[in-house]
Amino acid sequence: MQGMGLHEALGATDPDAWLEFDAEARLVRPTAPESRSRDRARVPALALCHRDGRVREAALERVAGRPELLPLLVIRTADWAAPVRARARELLPALLAGAEPEALVPLTALALRGARRERGGFAREAVAALLRSARPGALEPLLAAPDRATRRFAHGLAVERGLLPAARLALTAGADDDAVVRRLCAEAALALGPTGDDVLVPLLRSRHPDARSAGVTALRRAGRHDDARPYLTDRSGLVRACARYVLRQGGAEPLPVYRALCADPADRGIPAWAPLGLAECGEPRDARLLWPLTAHPVPSVRARAVAGLRLLGRTDVERLRPLLDDPAPAVAREAATALLPWADRLPEDWLLPRLTARRSPAHTRRTAFRLLRARGGVAELRAAVALLDDRDPSLRALAAPAIQQWEPPVGGHHDPAELDALLNRCTHLFSEYVLLRLRWRAGLTERPRTDGEKGADGEAGTAPGTGADRARPAGGGAPLRRRRVRAIIRAWVRPTNA
Repeated sequence: MQGMGLHEALGATDPDAWLEFDAEARLVRPTAPESRSRDRARVPALALCHRDGRVREAALERVAGRPELLPLLVIRTADWAAPVRARARELLPALLAGAEPEALVPLTALALRGARRERGGFAREAVAALLRSARPGALEPLLAAPDRATRRFAHGLAVERGLLPAARLALTAGADDDAVVRRLCAEAALALGPTGDDVLVPLLRSRHPDARSAGVTALRRAGRHDDARPYLTDRSGLVRACARYVLRQGGAEPLPVYRALCADPADRGIPAWAPLGLAECGEPRDARLLWPLTAHPVPSVRARAVAGLRLLGRTDVERLRPLLDDPAPAVAREAATALLPWADRLPEDWLLPRLTARRSPAHTRRTAFRLLRARGGVAELRAAVALLDDRDPSLRALAAPAIQQWEPPVGGHHDPAELDALLNRCTHLFSEYVLLRLRWRAGLTERPRTDGEKGADGEAGTAPGTGADRARPAGGGAPLRRRRVRAIIRAWVRPTNA
């Protein structure tokens, strides 16, 4: 840490690291003259974060000519001390104007993050005022910034100023990983060039459903209604809905298209999402086309056929039950989702062996657990306790929360001895008091007593959350960023007791 500059040590593009530095630096006091002898550039950084407002105000005069201190100047524009805040606001606009465009990237990210704080809006407005009057090239580094908020901010200004052509906006709308940027750029691109291929093609080829849906919808304005037909079987429900809308606007009805696609259950070329598209716009009688597809040789078609039957409200427990053993996880998952409302119709002695059999695939055990948990009562507890020893870590991870959230059965018939044995296997998941209450609610013991309440034997009870019954606090230490910031400060300053 001692060999690093301030930007390198903190990470120049991480606004949270600067905010952490500001907070942590006030917890220590620099020792003089030793700390000054290490690196004079570090002393103003610590002074700008000093607990004494007079020290912070005086340190502001040393920011000029030190671009590495500009992030701390941005933070001081939201200082709780009015004199510090006022002086920082006087200095910031001129110093921002002299900064290189690349240097504005972390400063903008920090200003946007600080704007969430009380009195934190000045820096954001100062950056916005600078960029509204800056040359177009000054925005380029911000348009490609790693911080999402910065990209949103920069694209908003670029659209406001009309700096980006429609083709570039469309490319960004199709490729950016932030939904806000995609929506902003797609709307701006379609407003500038709603019918050109240079706009429509990047949107239609995007991997993001919101961009594809914008492109499909724009086909209507371009008068290219039939070009929406391939998107009737898109993997996104939003895109499929837009494609149906565009076709209808062009005078074509999508339902016959779906019926034709799903007509031959032996056709291996059925698009995977065609069965679900049929259910989305079809009628209950279209279930007759979907039932044969539950035996289709392509797993994705089988899975969407099951999902389509559920959507049409044509769930048949006995016909779907064999699909819980399907070798394709997607099919078994869709079958379990369809059968969840009727989980009590599935025999427990049929489901439980699928959960406990060592040869059962992981996805079969998972679907069996979903259905057993939906049954509730002792069946749910049996399933969760069985998963405690499962060989799959992801399935074992489901067991503990299910047991801790388990509600004892009300009424019905259950074996108290079995219930007691099941709870004995999961005592490590509860505090002593919580386990006593759980046993009482299950009818296995008398009600546990709290502090000051005496039972028949005259002994006082124990309050929850005290002594041995207190739950263990959640683990985990300080975040990595905070540890890094503290290490930097320790390397620069010798802490002294206040």
